[in-house]
Amino acid sequence: MRRHRRGGPGRAGPLRSDGRRHHPHPAGGRKHRGTDGHQGGGTLIAPAAAARLLDGPAIDTGAESFVAHRNRLGQLPRFIRGQLIDVVQEAGLRGRGGGAYPTARKWAATRGRSGGRAVVVGNGAETEPMSRKDRTLMVARPQLVLDGILLAAEAVSAERAVLYISRAYDDAAAAISRAIEERRATGEIAVAVTVVRAPHRYVAGEETAAIACLNGGAARPGVVPPRPFERGVDGRPTVVQNVETLAHAALIARQGAQAYRSAGVEDATGTVLVTMAGAVHSAGVYELAGGSTIAQAVSAAGGATSSVAAILVGGYFGRWVTADDAWDLRPGIDLPLGSGVVAVFPHGHCGLAQAAALVGFLARESARQCGPCEHGLAALATTTAQLAAGGAKPRDAERLQRWIAQIAGRGACHHPDGALVLLSSALRVFSGDVSTHLRRGRCDRNPALLMPAPDWTRKGR
Repeated sequence: MRRHRRGGPGRAGPLRSDGRRHHPHPAGGRKHRGTDGHQGGGTLIAPAAAARLLDGPAIDTGAESFVAHRNRLGQLPRFIRGQLIDVVQEAGLRGRGGGAYPTARKWAATRGRSGGRAVVVGNGAETEPMSRKDRTLMVARPQLVLDGILLAAEAVSAERAVLYISRAYDDAAAAISRAIEERRATGEIAVAVTVVRAPHRYVAGEETAAIACLNGGAARPGVVPPRPFERGVDGRPTVVQNVETLAHAALIARQGAQAYRSAGVEDATGTVLVTMAGAVHSAGVYELAGGSTIAQAVSAAGGATSSVAAILVGGYFGRWVTADDAWDLRPGIDLPLGSGVVAVFPHGHCGLAQAAALVGFLARESARQCGPCEHGLAALATTTAQLAAGGAKPRDAERLQRWIAQIAGRGACHHPDGALVLLSSALRVFSGDVSTHLRRGRCDRNPALLMPAPDWTRKGR
């Protein structure tokens, strides 16, 4: 595994596109007064400094044991009649899997239909090629993830919980399985908890795809409605929650909404795990305050290794942003954080070649359930690749823009729309490369890829 660090802003800011240093300002926070009642402890008093997900032993030392976890954080509090949902709502917790949906709203909808039959799915599929945050959390802090799924099960009155983990993450599955056995030995698991391995395909992490897989079908997104809280695993009301979100819920349960909110800002409470990638000195996973800017995120990773041309925020369903526009943007507030990836793209490399490779990856990974996925993305990928290779004409660039408008919103799932966001932002940010390729065939920049575009279509994934 790559190195993983928990970081705050560094002293020297990242390089701007013109080579000058940008000095980031600290992210602000706002404290909220309030009390959080839970069984067995009365009023929960927020500590002076809120605990973070990656506090504790060094990440590269492996999984924190149950004994060490309990000694560090104390006993898991118990809530009655779904009271934790109110605490999570006050904390402002949103999903960390990409959609940023309010966690309390999802839990409340499921509890309202549960009747003691609900299922909670901890989503650790993490099929974003550059993301490592969920894997890091499951490998190093499996007991915190387990805390979260047990609390969620209690909150929604579930009788079953499942950790849905990628087949590519044997280390994470092993760590979570050991954590379950440790916890079982204490007699503290009140619901059945199992681990199910997910296909390592891009669409397999979408919540309806996870449900389809758990129901014995192919891991492809389904048509909604019905939504998971209406009919999910085995036809039961189901919550599908990213493992980072569950871990945050476990911290909120222990220290309360006020402490959690104070770790971030009003519109982005708590902390967030971010995978820093691309042209930075120390790529890896960092835990940043909610509301941190892109400048602070890059600085946390040691700054950029060279002059920056653009930044991809949110992974392959994310957006390209020019360096000059990026530094003061706050992922999660000013633009979606998506899968939690912030990737730095330097000058000297061909942005069009990189974008073409990523669109090709998304076309290969389509659900193949509708025309926009099966044919639309394939046409976009082929034409973008021709443009990058110098074999396109001006009319081909015009076709790309027309197809983007025609495909938007017409897919059976959101996969085509995610690819369109990536491509349309790339055509805008790398418009100079597009013009050069149309005029001269190819540009003089390095076409080597800095962001992977793997082929997962071979068997065994």
